[in-house]
Amino acid sequence: MSWLRALRDTARAGMKVERARLEPLVALRAAVGLAIVIAAGLALLGPGAAASSAFGAFMAAVATFQQSWRPRPVLALASGLTLAVSTFTGYLVGSADVGLFLPMLAVWSFAAGLMWAAGPTAGIIASGNVAIMLVTVTLPTSVPQAAGHAAMIAAGGVVQALLIVLFPVRRWGDRRDALADALAAEADYARRLRHDPVSSFDPEPLMKARDAAAVTVRQARRRPAELHGARGLAERIRPVLASLADPAVGAPAEGPARDRVRELLEAAGAVLDAAAHAIREGDPVRLPAPALAVLKAPDLPEVLTGAPLRAARRLAALLDDVLETAEPGSGRYADPAEAMLRPTVPAMVPLALKAVRAELRPGSPVLRHAVRVTAAACAGYLVGHALPFGHAYWAPMASVMVMRPDFTQTWSRAVARFGGTLVGVGAATAVVQLAQPGMYLSGLLAVVSAGLMYVLMRTGYAVTQVFVSAYVVFLLGMGGVRWDQTVPDRIALTLVGGVLAMLAYALYPAWETPRLRTRLADWLAADGRYAAAVLGQYADPAGARRADVREALLAARDARIAWREALARAEGEPVRHRGLSRAAAEGAGDALAALGRGAMLLEAHLPDRDRAPVPEAAELARAVREATGAGAKAVRERRVPQWDGVRELLADWEAPGPDVLRGAAGRLLESLDEVSEALRP
Repeated sequence: MSWLRALRDTARAGMKVERARLEPLVALRAAVGLAIVIAAGLALLGPGAAASSAFGAFMAAVATFQQSWRPRPVLALASGLTLAVSTFTGYLVGSADVGLFLPMLAVWSFAAGLMWAAGPTAGIIASGNVAIMLVTVTLPTSVPQAAGHAAMIAAGGVVQALLIVLFPVRRWGDRRDALADALAAEADYARRLRHDPVSSFDPEPLMKARDAAAVTVRQARRRPAELHGARGLAERIRPVLASLADPAVGAPAEGPARDRVRELLEAAGAVLDAAAHAIREGDPVRLPAPALAVLKAPDLPEVLTGAPLRAARRLAALLDDVLETAEPGSGRYADPAEAMLRPTVPAMVPLALKAVRAELRPGSPVLRHAVRVTAAACAGYLVGHALPFGHAYWAPMASVMVMRPDFTQTWSRAVARFGGTLVGVGAATAVVQLAQPGMYLSGLLAVVSAGLMYVLMRTGYAVTQVFVSAYVVFLLGMGGVRWDQTVPDRIALTLVGGVLAMLAYALYPAWETPRLRTRLADWLAADGRYAAAVLGQYADPAGARRADVREALLAARDARIAWREALARAEGEPVRHRGLSRAAAEGAGDALAALGRGAMLLEAHLPDRDRAPVPEAAELARAVREATGAGAKAVRERRVPQWDGVRELLADWEAPGPDVLRGAAGRLLESLDEVSEALRP
């Protein structure tokens, strides 16, 4: 993709307004917390302290809107307290020697960039610390005042955390949505299988539900039972649905058996949808009677036989368990000992440091991001002070807030921030000119602007910046700063900061496109290990560990998501494909998805522990593991992978195992051949 097209596409992406589920009550709670802090600051300590405490409450509320499963009060406290420490330390260094503030800004910016290694939420909170520190260190005039401002900032975070605890909105709502989305995705999958028996399934909803299922010890003691068991059942239902529909291991492609399978899939979709609605809303399960009648039909053995019959019976049993688990209002709570526990905040510190240390290596995208953020922030600080404007901190603040580890987000956010700033500052200025608000009215307008920003935060960065810009204008107006002292400065310096962010990425990029082959190879190797783990269960049903299959499946899913995210980032980059074209990437990705699906079909019919072993399955497992490992190496080295070992083994394979094993094994080889065909020049 050319630079001109990349810039055009990213600009459009930045200005795009998305439809999102709004949370007005959550936004109202955050705005009320901000209003309490501003009102208390104005009444007791004056506009300066009110402004600093408002920054703490504002950023603490922003932190709670991030996509994180950490308890929201913890996010608010972490944001408010770290911001207080940052601003107080910054003032101590900057007041002692202005020349020392630049090295400190460099250290803080570099550390904030590295925090993206610990996850997006940590990176966003750290970036907000640097950005707001640039503002708040200019407010106090003495060390006691700096301590007071830091205390007010921390108090803003505490207020937001207390409001979340005292006035919870839709308790467990995000986890209910994650689990309901997983069940609804499987319902949609069941209906698609009626018309396309080999339809693919995106495991992302199941992965998100798994992330949501990890809780703290305190949460584990209070979590409703309906949020505990349904996810595991959903994981087990998916391969059963696929095996029931696929003609290679399930019912024939045509005939009465296929008609009955379509009815079973439709009924399964109805049951899963009903369970999803009950979990999402906390209501009793309302299930259409015909769905149960189809699943429990007494003539099922007369229509289906063998593997399809076993799959149909297992599906009915699993759906019964889903309905029982999804029923709310029973007063039961899950056993905390069975929960996946999330590390506490103190326990996260060494994990975060370990993740950061792992990125301190040449070629690390996170390390490059940290270097870019540091350079842009320091350059913006110097340029801002050199230009004949006030509020020089706006340039580095804009750079820090728009920069992300990938090209598309950085450039689109830079465009969106400047466009949103123009609109927001213009609208706020018009209000100031017409209303001439005083201190308290300016504070009220700031709260209203922040509240609208909270409501619309997930609709797009440009929309968010409109209300952030208005919020800043009203907040500064609260202290008596005239609009003509802020508007030209903010617009010009926001443009400077955005340009610096763009230049930093252009001069020191971290392109994803050259790493696509590595991501694809990782996925190929992970799929191979998953298939080998499943085959190993047939080779030794009594001694095999079912946990090995689960671990291999999760690793394969992680590799698939990493590939998809890398492919999405690469599509917007202004670089050539360097050996992996878009068509090759799409074809290889589809083939690897089919490879994982073939292993999933085998998993759906894992033998009981008392079944006879199939020694030939052990040979096939070894061949698949070795072939995919060698194939992954070939992909990294820009060669076409070969599967001669697997092909020779299957050519003379006469395993006495079940038909499903022979059918799915053939599908595995077909998928591997499709990978090679997609990568063939």
